[in-house]
Amino acid sequence: MTAPNPAAGKPVDPASLANIPRLVTAYFASKPDPADATQRVSFGTSGHRGSSLRNSFNEDHILATTQAICDYRRKAGLTGPLFIGIDTHALAEPALASAIEVFAANGVEIMVDEHGGYTPTPVISHAILTYNKGKSSGLADGVVITPSHNPPEDGGYKYNPPHGGPADTDVTGIVEKNANRYLEAGLKGVARMSYDRARKAPSTHLYDYITPYVADLGNTVDLALVKSAGVRIGIDPLGGAAVHFWQPIIERYGINASVVNNAVDPTFRFMTADWDGKIRMDCSSPYAMASLIQMHEKFDVAFANDTDADRHGIVTRSNGLMNPNHFLAVSIAYLFGQRPQWGANAAIGKTIVSSSIIDRVAKKLNRKLVETPVGFKWFVEGLGAGAFGFAGEESAGASFLKRDGSVWTTDKDGITLGLLAAEMIAKTGRDPSQIFADLTAELGVPFYERIDVAATPKQKSALKAVGPEQLNMKELAGEPVRAVRTKAPGNDQSFGGIKVETESGWFAARPSGTEDVYKIYAESFRGEDHLKRIQGDAQAAIAKVFG
Repeated sequence: MTAPNPAAGKPVDPASLANIPRLVTAYFASKPDPADATQRVSFGTSGHRGSSLRNSFNEDHILATTQAICDYRRKAGLTGPLFIGIDTHALAEPALASAIEVFAANGVEIMVDEHGGYTPTPVISHAILTYNKGKSSGLADGVVITPSHNPPEDGGYKYNPPHGGPADTDVTGIVEKNANRYLEAGLKGVARMSYDRARKAPSTHLYDYITPYVADLGNTVDLALVKSAGVRIGIDPLGGAAVHFWQPIIERYGINASVVNNAVDPTFRFMTADWDGKIRMDCSSPYAMASLIQMHEKFDVAFANDTDADRHGIVTRSNGLMNPNHFLAVSIAYLFGQRPQWGANAAIGKTIVSSSIIDRVAKKLNRKLVETPVGFKWFVEGLGAGAFGFAGEESAGASFLKRDGSVWTTDKDGITLGLLAAEMIAKTGRDPSQIFADLTAELGVPFYERIDVAATPKQKSALKAVGPEQLNMKELAGEPVRAVRTKAPGNDQSFGGIKVETESGWFAARPSGTEDVYKIYAESFRGEDHLKRIQGDAQAAIAKVFG
């Protein structure tokens, strides 16, 4: 694994901050070259992302993509409102203006925050689901303008269909293809009106995003219990979209919570540098979370969210920042013991590279476990139907049902996961780290790590296509191999890599979609040394595949 940058975990050098005027100027002034693959519209697992400085997130991208979404809506017969929200990245406001110009020119009914503020991803999901409940026509959908926890120079644009969760490739493939056609045609066919006219158009509506979400929150997390127990909570929005939601939550439910930082600054100068010295609002990174970790003794529990508030980072008084996998396991163990109204058949959803401690918790609970490829889109249908009580992925994103067993969100919700940590303390008198210690005393202690290994594009392609026969592993770190997978067992879908399992450990290897590396996820229930042996055997086996 690459050694941390000397600046990691420290306040950021002001000289390295993003030049916001230059960034915004490039958004409007620079034009992407659709002949360059890096400058085309490209939908990954979380929408189209890029930077105006690299000609990968410019005005033309948003105009073209928005028109492609309008075309898709028309073809799909979607006539309800489109809920649109932004995070606090510098490129979010310009992209919102561009999107509004195109949506208004196409006559799409859009719901824009009434205060000109920021809207977390889970709030958009909640709004879509609330509007669509009981309807079979005139359905709503949504757009969130966010690159998640990415650096300040980045922008992002993602689409959520009427199911409220991230769009699957059957939708994003169509939108991406048509958006690039518009780019190639010099935006010919893109309908657009001036921003002033668009804001005044009868199809553009101001909407209160805060009140409905906050009012419904108590139906998902037992905030009355949190209040009565007096749990002391510290909250850091990391300068993100949840910043103006916390005070209404605190006031409505009377919880003993303090927002330790309510600053919004597009340079994110208040952050500590991530592992590589860059600013990244990654609430699962001990480097990015250094400031909140230092405060851990002031609160019973503290937590942060990334910039669009779909991820959570939990800091406990007893043990500091929790590993995301550990908190997922604790959440599952707690929720399935405290939600009697959830159906007896409500399952647990996890990604194939999440910790096997979750498998052991599911077995202890006698609950069905559904293991999917990476990406929250695989959980959308199950959460919407109440088939999943809880669904989460290793990168600190999860959602769960309301207390009555009905759907809350079909996208990740870092707000509810943070508040759930407080509910655990109120109910059990123990913080999540202590509960995890109890779990592992019974089920075993997992040692989990992800490392990145350099790989050429040719090697990455070879890894993506590798099968059990080519890998030919009979033994891993001294144990017989019991399974080799290229498809997730929960839905038989390819996860773009390979996973090798033994009785007490496993590894999975996948090529990165954005960098010249492949990722090795590995875990052992026998200790740190055994984990290192698994990682070594994994790299050696993959090196043979590369030749």
